[in-house]
Amino acid sequence: QLVMEFMLQGFSEAPELWLPLFGCFLSLYTVALMGNTLIIAVITCSSSLRSPMYFFLSNLATMDIICTSSVMPKVLTGLAFEENSISFQGCMAQLFFLIWSLSSELLLLTVMAYDRYVAICQPLHYRMLMSPRVCGALAVVVWAICALNSSINTGLMTQLSFCGSHVITHFFCEIPPLLLLSCSPTYVNSIMTVLADIFYGFINFLLTLMSYGCIIASILCIRSAEGKRRAFSTCSSHLIVVSIYYSAVFCAYISPASGYSSERNKIAGVLYTILSPTLNPLIYTLRNKEFKEALGKLFSFCRH
Repeated sequence: QLVMEFMLQGFSEAPELWLPLFGCFLSLYTVALMGNTLIIAVITCSSSLRSPMYFFLSNLATMDIICTSSVMPKVLTGLAFEENSISFQGCMAQLFFLIWSLSSELLLLTVMAYDRYVAICQPLHYRMLMSPRVCGALAVVVWAICALNSSINTGLMTQLSFCGSHVITHFFCEIPPLLLLSCSPTYVNSIMTVLADIFYGFINFLLTLMSYGCIIASILCIRSAEGKRRAFSTCSSHLIVVSIYYSAVFCAYISPASGYSSERNKIAGVLYTILSPTLNPLIYTLRNKEFKEALGKLFSFCRH
């Protein structure tokens, strides 16, 4: 590559919004870090939260921290000091951790949907099908597959030549705007991106829909209204997170290169790099009685 440094366009087209955006992003980033760290701490320290659902939730919180921390510090620096340059190596590092965390989150959401399916549709076999060993293996597979996917896509990006414009029309390094800057063939990169879109976007989305189709069918068969309410409450939080996340990712990635829109992708980027990691802890914990009880016990222990 001839370009050794990129310029992130960021929000340079609206300088009057820099201060409000800085305050907004700093607040959201702080809440995201504190909320997800709190989730990991409570689940790790509480013996009552040893179920597969909470194990996967702690993994999701870790992915959220990696995702937002790979983007937000650079965004906040750019807004505060008008320093929007990023080295080629820094850009590739950001790309790697972003792809790793995003793809891991999509795959983990599918695993969490399967966990809810087994809990509601196969309750008698739940302990066997979702044993600690199985859950651990699923988590390792998710992290490993997505690390491999990220390594391949980032490795292919490092092989491209960037000899023209070095302005990335985004506020972080992402595959679509980087491919538009390349002056070498991007055929292989595009194929790998499409394959990743098919696997992480469509296949995982279909598997999640199938899981919830079976779950809803089982819930409708429950005779008592209280039973239906309890069963649905265990799934509603996950459905909200899935809806937000897939909407943003589809908007950013599942679109033809010729139809790339920097404005649309910036909005989608805000959704999955800062808004989703901020909302996830709130969505999963505010309505969760078990978590709130464990949190209260932990705070009581810390005070003593």
